[in-house]
Amino acid sequence: MKSEINSAALIPQAAVLAVCGDVSAMTLWRWRYDPDLDFPAPRTIRGRLYWREQEVIAWLHARALADASAP
Repeated sequence: MKSEINSAALIPQAAVLAVCGDVSAMTLWRWRYDPDLDFPAPRTIRGRLYWREQEVIAWLHARALADASAP
């Protein structure tokens, strides 16, 4: 059964790391601060970072398409 993505769902950093292929926190930090990558901006709630799940998934799909079309 396919899970549904709630467009308003906020996910914490740990979930973003997992969704992005178990990358490290440092990799996520690099993605956030690299203007060429255009990684979605997080929301800060009580000092913790959260991302919209739909934005992260869309970014991953866009990166996959860009990588597939690269020479």
